Amino acid sequence: MMESPHAPGAYVAHRGTDVYGPGKVIGVDGAHRRVRFTHFVATIRAEDLRAASPVEAQEIQDWLRAKQLRYGGEW
Repeated sequence: MMESPHAPGAYVAHRGTDVYGPGKVIGVDGAHRRVRFTHFVATIRAEDLRAASPVEAQEIQDWLRAKQLRYGGEW
């Protein structure tokens, strides 16, 4: 299996579908990544993720900023 660079804080997207939208890696557990997508948090195999495009990264950054302003805390 190839090594994945998706460390906590990385902006990612799912390789196979755009249904999830972009996300931010919030945790690592072996070959899996815990990802905060815009509508939910999911555990996904690292090999099923890809680096987010600049547009996708900006989209999740804007979404996270809006949630932080509205609710406070770490998103």
